[in-house]
Amino acid sequence: MLPSAEVHCPYCGEALELLLDVAPGTQRYIEDCQVCCRPITVTASLDEDGALHVEVAAEDEA
Repeated sequence: MLPSAEVHCPYCGEALELLLDVAPGTQRYIEDCQVCCRPITVTASLDEDGALHVEVAAEDEA
């Protein structure tokens, strides 16, 4: 099962649940908001202890 994270869209503020396929290191990708359809830059990483860290930003803020 893929890990998930609850984040808030930087445009409309709606809570979104993202399923993340992460490997050690940092990954960055674009995912459209499920509510307002605007592009969100998602940055996901696993630290050395295996803890998941997720940040989202508007496309022009990343």
